[in-house]
Amino acid sequence: MSDTVTDAQASGYVRSAAVVATSTGTDYGVDIRAGHHRLAADEPVSVGGADTGPNPIALLLSALGSCTAITLRMYAQRKEWPLEGVRVHLGYEKDAARNARITRRIDLLGSLDEAQRARLLDIAERTPVTRAVRGDVPIVPAQRRAG
Repeated sequence: MSDTVTDAQASGYVRSAAVVATSTGTDYGVDIRAGHHRLAADEPVSVGGADTGPNPIALLLSALGSCTAITLRMYAQRKEWPLEGVRVHLGYEKDAARNARITRRIDLLGSLDEAQRARLLDIAERTPVTRAVRGDVPIVPAQRRAG
C-alpha cells in the first residue's frame, strides 16, 4: 500500500468516481477512461472534428439523463413503487445572446399515482449530476499524483 495521501483523502473527501480524458494528435478526438470503461468524445465534422464520438455537451447530457433515470429507479425500488421505466429527454439550447440552458423532460412509465409521480419528479431535481450541473459542486484543482 502506498504512503501517498491524495488531495481527496487529505481534505476528508472520498473519491467515488475518476475519469481520465486524453487528447493526442492534432484533431479533437479524446479517449476517455472511466474505470475499466472506454469512451470517446469528439466534435462534429462541421467544426473540425471527425465525429468519432459524442461531443462533450452530449456526454454531459448523457450523464444527467442516466443519473436521473438511475436515481429514480433506485428510489422507486426502495419504496416498492410500480415504476416500469424512466425515459429522460434532454436538450442543450442557446438563445441569440448565447445564453445556454438545458431542457429536461422525464417520462415515468408504470401505474404510479399522482403523488408518486410528483415525488419522483421532485427527487429528479436533486440527483448528484443535477446538483453538479447546477453549480452545487465546486471544481477544484488537484495535485499531480506521485509516481
